[in-house]
Amino acid sequence: MLDFDALREIGSTIKKNKLRTFLTGFSIAWGIFILIALLGAGNGLKNGITSNFSNRAKNAVSVWPGSTSIPFEGLPLDRVVKFDDEDLDMLRNKIPGVDHVSGRIHSNSIISYGTNYGSWNLLGVHPDAAYINNIDMTTGKGRFINEVDIIKRRKVIVINTEMADILFPGSDPMGKFVTAKDVSYLVIGIFKDNTGRTSTPSYIPFSTAQTIYRKNYGTDRLDFTVKGLTTVEQNEAFIEAFREKMGALHKFDPKDESAISIWNTAEDVAQTESILNGITLVIWIIGICSLISGVVGIGNIMLITVRERTREFGIRKAIGASPISVLNLVLLESIVITTLFGYVGMMFGVGLMEMINYGMQSAASGASGEGPTVFKDPSVNLAVVIISTGILIVAGVIAGSIPAIKAIKISPIEAMRAE
Repeated sequence: MLDFDALREIGSTIKKNKLRTFLTGFSIAWGIFILIALLGAGNGLKNGITSNFSNRAKNAVSVWPGSTSIPFEGLPLDRVVKFDDEDLDMLRNKIPGVDHVSGRIHSNSIISYGTNYGSWNLLGVHPDAAYINNIDMTTGKGRFINEVDIIKRRKVIVINTEMADILFPGSDPMGKFVTAKDVSYLVIGIFKDNTGRTSTPSYIPFSTAQTIYRKNYGTDRLDFTVKGLTTVEQNEAFIEAFREKMGALHKFDPKDESAISIWNTAEDVAQTESILNGITLVIWIIGICSLISGVVGIGNIMLITVRERTREFGIRKAIGASPISVLNLVLLESIVITTLFGYVGMMFGVGLMEMINYGMQSAASGASGEGPTVFKDPSVNLAVVIISTGILIVAGVIAGSIPAIKAIKISPIEAMRAE
């Protein structure tokens, strides 16, 4: 049962030592505030950097052909490497761990409907491109390219919401035909792109693009995903083995980096996560040190309080107060100060993060495109905040109990003689 007399007594003690109590409480609130601010900043940095990978699967690999720069088996230099269906077959059937594969044929085109038109990237892809490029059709309408479209070389197109707004203002694009380079394509799907790209692509079947724009041969790029690559070392080993297979297929030295260019998102993600984990560790260390400073503060204030009240404690014991009641009085004061100022620090910290998050969301909604970012959604896990505050309260109680236990062990006569 809550002892209101003890609370009134604690309030009276705090009023007599306002400045000291405030400075101690400030150190507690500041420790919680700094911890929340640091964790929020760390999460904002992590969210911002990882969002830059949102337009690709985190285990995606892209490969572009180049030209040889190292002699190989008597063949001349500057040979142009060309990808074809044999490369796609090798990826699907001869390289362990590869699970999604798509060729890509790129064409920049004026796409029109009636009198409305615009310039967009027109990409010929396989159905797996939806997974590789994180194309979420649930945010739009219709469907993505499927295998039947590939087999029948259908002239169908999946457009983005930007194209839909420009080409079909106020009307539904589904089932209508757009024109690109004198070829009509039936709109079968609309997707929303949230990556902030300045030129969001549209998609047509790979076989259709290959027939119309590449005379039934080749692909401009290979896109695929690989399972099980979680470390930088694993990714480096895979890329080395992949270069050897490509070198054997196209007759170039596997060490010739000019022959093919490779972008491995999984390796970038692994490196980034390693750096971010290091930053998070440093943030926690700094935050914990801030909490410790708060604990030291409450310990010091309780030590001084106990020394000043030693004579009072002796009188209490002399008139019959039990040592436990004296100890509880000191500990309750420690709990009140720690809880009150810990809560204040928590509220200010969470409030600051919410203000920053609201400001960034407002700025993003007012911008025409987000683009790459290094800071996004600086939120803090509420459970972490509550646990940290609870730890500080417990630590404050422990810090306050040490001098109190020493005080109650003093005999009443010795206590009353204390100055």
